Amino acid sequence: MSYINESVIYNIYPLGFCGAPKENGFKQEYRLDKIYDCIEHFKKMSVNVIVFNPVFESTRHGYDTIDYRKIDSRLGDNNSFKAICDTLHKNGIKIILDGVFNHVGREFFAFKDVQEKKWDSPYCSWFAQLNFDGNSPYGDPFWYEGWAGNYDLVKLNLKNPDVINYLLDNVCFWIDEFGIDGLRIDVADCVDIDYLKTLNKTCKAKKSDFWIYGEIIHGDYNRWANADTIDSVTNYECYKGIFSSHNDHNYFEIAHSLNRQFANGGIYQNIYTYNFVDNHDVNRIASSLKNKKHLNNVYTMLYTIPGVPSIYYGSEFAVEGTRTRESDYELRPCLDLNNIENADFDLYNHICKLGKARLALEALKYGKFENVNIMNEKLVYKRFTDNQTVFVAFNLSDHEEKIGFDTGCNAKLTDVLNNNEVIDVNGYYEITMPACSSRILVVNDGSFKVNFDDKIEIAEIEKAPQNTIQNKEAIVEAVIEQESVSEEKKESKEIICNETQKPLNDVQLGRYRHYKGKEYEVIGFAKHSETEEKLVLYIGLYDDNQMWVRPYDMFIETVEINGKQIPRFAKIN
Repeated sequence: MSYINESVIYNIYPLGFCGAPKENGFKQEYRLDKIYDCIEHFKKMSVNVIVFNPVFESTRHGYDTIDYRKIDSRLGDNNSFKAICDTLHKNGIKIILDGVFNHVGREFFAFKDVQEKKWDSPYCSWFAQLNFDGNSPYGDPFWYEGWAGNYDLVKLNLKNPDVINYLLDNVCFWIDEFGIDGLRIDVADCVDIDYLKTLNKTCKAKKSDFWIYGEIIHGDYNRWANADTIDSVTNYECYKGIFSSHNDHNYFEIAHSLNRQFANGGIYQNIYTYNFVDNHDVNRIASSLKNKKHLNNVYTMLYTIPGVPSIYYGSEFAVEGTRTRESDYELRPCLDLNNIENADFDLYNHICKLGKARLALEALKYGKFENVNIMNEKLVYKRFTDNQTVFVAFNLSDHEEKIGFDTGCNAKLTDVLNNNEVIDVNGYYEITMPACSSRILVVNDGSFKVNFDDKIEIAEIEKAPQNTIQNKEAIVEAVIEQESVSEEKKESKEIICNETQKPLNDVQLGRYRHYKGKEYEVIGFAKHSETEEKLVLYIGLYDDNQMWVRPYDMFIETVEINGKQIPRFAKIN
């Protein structure tokens, strides 16, 4: 089995998440470094895979690629992204990138060459339907195919061996240099099937568990997701069925789709689908639902149906957003995940529980599917392996209901979503369900429980931007050993490198409070061994007195919280 069976996915649209300008001015800004501040958040949710929508250099929205080997200047650079990948991997989080292989932007080097040299360009055959019998909508003296009629997205000719080799070389570059673990294939239904097969073989030769899924909205998923092509597809059928069945108070709709896809004889039993309830192309689920009290049930369903669940950034807090005819930017906002306005923390806590339950239950990760009891506002289905059976029950109504089902056993059920409550059953059982609620019931002898209080281990959260610290060796040289610091060491010249007891401008030795609340003590200053960048050395006045290093300019900067600029570190008098 692939690692994906053991996964909870978090999906980020980086240009929106980071608040990048809509137009690329090619000024280097390390906006994606904010991901370091999110790692604790990811781990609380049991997230162990992140899908990044486009990160390659582009003109505007990411899907108009300029350079497949370069991180978008609005997000950082290759060194900074490599450091991000290393840190995520150290924290047990795998990385999937958005592979936009169907089309490129008009600033792509090969298309620029055709514009300059016209029919003399060696790249004329790189683009679909390119000919010199007419003008393009942009006034070029040639015609070409734009994806879905969008002529800022120039369709590639994926039958051309040179194009195929070029794209494959770039994918290998990201695997070799950054250790990426998978790809999302943009508009996979438009991408040549033979190319997808070659891509799959190439990636699997690099990493046997490399996971590739395609964006498919309509059609037979088996055409793309099979042993020869790619691993999985986006499950748009269940995406629609989940929110629609809740809005219409009709669980028959989603039950039919689940039975059609995954029950015994189901057409997608062999596909581990990519499941979601919103993404950067569709309305946020909190905006799609008529009644937000149904959000908990929606996410319980997402986490318990066959396939891997994916959360779109911010939706764990019920962030809203709808697309209009003019724009979809509302779907892709800049967010500080640690400071969400009007955040729904009850939903967030529910999703954190779901993540732990999913990873703890074999039946949810690997089990077969069977509907057990279906009514308009009540539903029970089960997931089961040879070793474990789990019943999942829902009440969609606005009042308490009882729902009966045949447990098929004389045992106990542990309700892992409700304090591991243990229920005795003997065959048929009628369970009481509060309004708008769900239960995950594990068949066992009464001893099973899911531990929701496990300590979260975080590795290297505080990372300096890679534009100032380019390698780990330099950090080691600047910081001294990672251990508790005694009063004697605080006065040592080994710590106060080159700037003995001398504050840099307005940073002084002493206590500071980080804007998130924790207190630190500045114990000295240093210079980066390669760049002479000024650094601040400080220790945390909590837990294990961890020592940190941060660039001076970053230490004194302000951050925006709820529309107000406040110091990243405030001096405590």
